[in-house]
Amino acid sequence: MPKGRATSERAAAEEAPAERTSAERAPTAGAGAGVGAASVQLDDVQVRFRSKKRDVTALSDISLDVSPGEFVAIVGPSGCGKSTLLKLVAGLLTASSGEVLLGGERVKGPRHDIGYVFQRAALLEWRSALRNILLQAEMRRMPAARARARADELIRMTGLTGFEDAYPHELSGGMQQRVALCRALLHEPPVLLMDEPFGALDALTREQLNTELNRIWRTTGTTVLLVTHSISEAVYLADRVVVMSPRPGTITEIIEVGLPAERDYGETLGRPEFRAAAARIRELLGAVSAQD
Repeated sequence: MPKGRATSERAAAEEAPAERTSAERAPTAGAGAGVGAASVQLDDVQVRFRSKKRDVTALSDISLDVSPGEFVAIVGPSGCGKSTLLKLVAGLLTASSGEVLLGGERVKGPRHDIGYVFQRAALLEWRSALRNILLQAEMRRMPAARARARADELIRMTGLTGFEDAYPHELSGGMQQRVALCRALLHEPPVLLMDEPFGALDALTREQLNTELNRIWRTTGTTVLLVTHSISEAVYLADRVVVMSPRPGTITEIIEVGLPAERDYGETLGRPEFRAAAARIRELLGAVSAQD
């Protein structure tokens, strides 16, 4: 294999962090609420970026506890620090002050036990869908039989059956994101971070993937933090929605959605709980925009 490809494969797998045993799987969605240590905890976190010309405060006074198995969405104006918050949890950035914990353990550097899905699928063009998913297993040295069984399970779960041997250029944008999601979940991470994963997709595909993500979350019990600019997506998917202010990003309000875990897309959008939560978020973001 050319050196360039080997380097690219290492980089693509770094989003996918150390293997976990089945005994360490996250609890069923919502089952961990209020029990034991928070899955994700940020305590009075501030992030400042310093250069020769100026200092910029990206995040200020961020405190948030996310229970095991909970789905939390984060919305706010562009540039308010939503992606920065995810990078803190992943250990890709260090807080200027405050504390970030995963499972009660302080985050001191890049975490290899989480999953990370980005807006761009970042698949390797010379590898099939299945081999893109299994790339993570190769980098983690997961047992081959276990990795293949897990990959087959995820392929069935995401509707990719029959496309295992397809290459990225043969897949639609939505199918590429399904492959990226399978890759991120291969090692059964306790926490899944998602940074605008469906932002580049058409509306219909986005709705379909929202429905699939809700089902996958309920099936795996993984704790999810989702950054999105879509209010309806945030409310449909999440237990709670964190609304952030413009930079320096602070938490304006946390909205309890109040919907059951299992959600039919069309029926959910018509529920009073959905409409009330979405209206409140729009009100908060509208007020924020007026002040900016």
